[in-house]
Amino acid sequence: MTLSHAARAFIAILTREILRFVQQKERFLAALVRPLIWLIVFAAGFRATLGLSIIPPYQTYITYDVYVVPGLIGMIQLFNGMQSSLSMVYDREMGSMRVLLSTPLPRWFVLAARMLAATFVSIIQAYAFAGIALALGTDLPLPGLVAMLPVLVMTGLTLSAIGMFLSSWIRQLENFAGIMNFVIFPMFFISSALYPLWRVKESSLWLFHACAWNPFTYIVEAIRFALYGQVNGFALMVVAGTLVVFGAASVVGYTPARGGPAAGRAGAG
Repeated sequence: MTLSHAARAFIAILTREILRFVQQKERFLAALVRPLIWLIVFAAGFRATLGLSIIPPYQTYITYDVYVVPGLIGMIQLFNGMQSSLSMVYDREMGSMRVLLSTPLPRWFVLAARMLAATFVSIIQAYAFAGIALALGTDLPLPGLVAMLPVLVMTGLTLSAIGMFLSSWIRQLENFAGIMNFVIFPMFFISSALYPLWRVKESSLWLFHACAWNPFTYIVEAIRFALYGQVNGFALMVVAGTLVVFGAASVVGYTPARGGPAAGRAGAG
């Protein structure tokens, strides 16, 4: 594989993902509706009742809508990563990925390109949501919106890798849609996306430990700290480790020799 071949393949995959995103306007609206409902409806109700103490990265008391924005950005990337992997199941059977997986391109490169393309789309959605949140009066640091871009790339890739791993083991589209619900909602709700961990610990110790073992918690915290110009080294290490583990597992899952759903039908790769 030469550099020019790799570049052309990546541009083709990225362009296809962008065109699909542009043509499916309801996908973009759905990606924004979910976090906006929480921000507008639930955050307004919790604003007066949920007190948030001064904890890093915050330097002062904050309202609930400010706290929840990083978690909702993580929600956008979580749903996009799983939705992109859902389309991967279809593309592997009927569409372009079936062809790409049978080309001389290294399998790891094809999967990495697909994850990068999905991450690019999720970042567009994340910044669109952040812009709406600002317009609604949520106090967000403008420099932090730029500073969190590299973190969004890493977190987007990680969530895409998790979704890609799941898609490598699912044979039918209908089964994957059901499994998504068993992954997305526990990952989102059993995390620090909606409530600080100290408050979770006060109410339920076992739930606190579950949140602490959830990689999505560290995705949210990495975004939260980056938004305020700070680095949460431990969170970034967990996110990077999760990316490596699930990225490698995805490559193994899509290896024809494994005999799994990608075997045979994808051809030699």
